[in-house]
Amino acid sequence: MSIILGIETSCDETAASIYNSKEKKLLSSVLFSQIKLHEIYGGVVPEIASRSHLEKIDIIIQNALDQAKLNLDNIDCIAITNKPGLVGSLLIGLCFAKSIAFVKNKKLIAVDHIEGHIFSSYLNQDFTIRDDIEFPHICLSASGGSTALYLVEDFGKYKIIGQTLDDAAGEAFDKVAKIIGFGYPGGAKIEKSAQTVNFQDFFKYPRLKNKKDLNLSFSGLKTAVLYDLINKNFYDLKTGPKNINTVLQNQVSSSLLVCISNIFEDKIKQAFKLYPQAKAFTFVGGVACNNYIKTKLENVCDNLNKHFVSPHCKFCGDNAAMIAFVGAYKAKKNEIDNLYLDVFK
Repeated sequence: MSIILGIETSCDETAASIYNSKEKKLLSSVLFSQIKLHEIYGGVVPEIASRSHLEKIDIIIQNALDQAKLNLDNIDCIAITNKPGLVGSLLIGLCFAKSIAFVKNKKLIAVDHIEGHIFSSYLNQDFTIRDDIEFPHICLSASGGSTALYLVEDFGKYKIIGQTLDDAAGEAFDKVAKIIGFGYPGGAKIEKSAQTVNFQDFFKYPRLKNKKDLNLSFSGLKTAVLYDLINKNFYDLKTGPKNINTVLQNQVSSSLLVCISNIFEDKIKQAFKLYPQAKAFTFVGGVACNNYIKTKLENVCDNLNKHFVSPHCKFCGDNAAMIAFVGAYKAKKNEIDNLYLDVFK
C-alpha cells in the first residue's frame, strides 16, 4: 500500500494530499482555507465550517488527484482525520472518505490530527521527506486548539510530557488580537505589529511560575493583558476597545509575543533537563509559523547542542500532507480501520 490519499477537515481547512510511501515523496497537497468566511465573526463558526467542507471537499480531492496525475483507482488507502476537532467538520471528511472506501474497495486508516502535527516536521518544502530527525526527540505542538510537549520515541510512539492547563497559545494570540482591535485570526497580525517596535517587552506580562512540571497555561496571560488595558482605560467590558491607537497595539503585541516566547524557551530548557536522552527538538502547529518564536527556540537548541527542526509554514497549519504521511506508516504497520469507524474513536 504505497499510494495514500490523506483528507483533513478537522476545523476550518478543507485539505487533501497524495503521498507515495515507496518513493517517500508527496505527490500533491491542496488546501482551501475558510478564514475569509469566519473573520467577520471573530472566530470559527462550526456550522459555517461544516457547510463549507461539504461544498469544497470533492473539488479539493479531485485537485489533489489531478496534481498527482492519478485517479481514485490508483489509490491504495485513504487516511482520514477522525479526531480531535469540530464534530460537524470531522463528519464531512469521514463520511466522504468512507464513501470512497466503500465504492472503490479501498483501505481506511484513522489518523489523530495531533499525531499529524507531531510528525509534520518530517515534511520538506519540496515535498520530500526528512531522514535526519533522530529518536527520541521532544516536540512542541502549538496551535489555536492545543498546546503540548511530547517525547517522541518512534513513528506512532509518543507521549505527552506537558500540556496547557487551559487556553492554547494560539488562542491567546487570537483573543488578545481581538481585544486590541486586530480581529481574527491574530497570530500573524501580532507578529507584524511587534516587529515595528523591534520585539521589545514593554509591559512585562506575568510568566508561568510553575517549575515543577512541563505544563503550560495561557489563560492568566490573556486575562492580565485585558485587565491592564481596563485599568489604563483602554478597554471596556461592555463596549470593547476604546482609545487604542497604533502605538499601544504595537506595544501590547510585542510584550505578548515576547512573553509567550519566554514561556516556551523556559519549558524547553526544562524538558531537556528532564529528558536528556532527547536528541532533537521539533516545533510544529500553526504557532510555528511565527518567525520570532521559531528563531528564539532555535537559539535555545543551539545553546544546548540539540538539533532543531520546524516544517515550512505550509505544513505548520492544518494540512492533509501530514495526515497522508502518518497514514503511510500506519498502513505499513497494518493499522487498518473498517467502515464502522466514527469520529473521536
